[in-house]
Amino acid sequence: MDWIAIIPFIVVILTAIWTKQVIPSLLFAVIVAGYLVDPHWLRGMMTGFMFIVQGLTDENNMKIIIFLYAFSALIGIVKVSGGIKGFVQEATERIDKKRGAFILTWLSSLGTFSAPSFRIVTIAPVMKAMRKKIPMSKQELGFVIETTASPLVVLIPVATAFVGYMTSVIELSLQQANAEGDPYSLYISSIPFNFFAFSMLIVGFYLSFFHRNKKPATDAEDMSQDKGKDDDDWQDCHPAVTKELPAKPWNLIVPLASVIVLTFFFMYMVGVEEGEQGFKALINDAVLDAMVLGVVTTLIGFVIYLKITALPLKKIMDSLIYGGNEIMGVILLLGTVWGLSKGSEALAFADTISSWFGWIPPGFVAVIIFIVGCGLSYFIGSSWGTWGILMPVGVSIAAVAGSSLPMVIGAVFASGTFGAFASPLSDDTNTTAGILNLNAIKYAKFKLKPALWAASAAAVLYFGLSFFF
Repeated sequence: MDWIAIIPFIVVILTAIWTKQVIPSLLFAVIVAGYLVDPHWLRGMMTGFMFIVQGLTDENNMKIIIFLYAFSALIGIVKVSGGIKGFVQEATERIDKKRGAFILTWLSSLGTFSAPSFRIVTIAPVMKAMRKKIPMSKQELGFVIETTASPLVVLIPVATAFVGYMTSVIELSLQQANAEGDPYSLYISSIPFNFFAFSMLIVGFYLSFFHRNKKPATDAEDMSQDKGKDDDDWQDCHPAVTKELPAKPWNLIVPLASVIVLTFFFMYMVGVEEGEQGFKALINDAVLDAMVLGVVTTLIGFVIYLKITALPLKKIMDSLIYGGNEIMGVILLLGTVWGLSKGSEALAFADTISSWFGWIPPGFVAVIIFIVGCGLSYFIGSSWGTWGILMPVGVSIAAVAGSSLPMVIGAVFASGTFGAFASPLSDDTNTTAGILNLNAIKYAKFKLKPALWAASAAAVLYFGLSFFF
């Protein structure tokens, strides 16, 4: 009866594809796991609930929740203090050519890589304001912007909203598979194997600086919106850059720089406390603690600064809470992912994988996982949901088959990145489409062909490496 251990994963995949909703699908799978452990009508439900509680009360998981909420809260007060609007206004006043706009798009990633949606909200209004000076259609502009969103953010190993979650799903997958390894080190090692992200960055770079097509294309325009207003007015395209807000670019630059610098500072100090010196002091397993301390310290300091500069404390706190609450959907996702992991452990999922999938050649695990993950992520539109569902499966199969864990982990992250970029259901697609006044379905269709080319290139690379790993 060991086959019952895979039932929750079958349930979550089928339900997610059917409903296009990740969190309810994961919750349903957790409840199913509870009833598989204890079929009693009441105790089964309570068992599923306890799986979620166990996941949420884990020490590292709580740190991830604190970091995500604090970081989202920081972004909330950056918006209300005019940080994003100030950046956009300065950029649009100083740049008047296509090359300058695209150079800004790429260089700005140094300060706005914290989350894909944050990248899009800071860059898309700039491109919208300059669209008449750039000989590219709106969907082509959106494509270039998005190549520096999820495909870039997943490759940055510190001070992003993704790092905590990505290391978390690796950690729970290792525990579930009874495998050894440091989650953060494995994440670092997996970065070179995220072939889809690298492929999309190359395509985006080409379109940014070497694209010569001047033929207008408007088939992705959203004609349902009011065409009487100025379609290129960037101050109407998103609440973060609305006319009512002040324009203070340093309120964006300084807090983000502070998070990055303080994260490295706390990582270094932890290393020093452990007896290391120099660069070795930065290489330790306290990256999550450092990120939490960095963002919380920055948040406290920024609130004090805004209060001193006469921004009402009530407005600051309202924006802080509102910004933090925007991440609650992600926290719910995390809770259900952790709960499913606990349920899978109770059902001896790793043992089932060992007995069922040991025949797969080690080198082919990555390419199989990547192809399956691309299909899953496209239909559910969530990179995080894909990683939470697929990472335990991928790591368990890799551990059994003796595959390269970094390559398999990189393949899982690559497959989720594909969905975040190409799916019409993804947040990236809909945020970009909303700002640029595009029909999300048509825009996603426009992106799909180059995304499939990048995914095909990634699959070929995984297949080619299968003969060496």
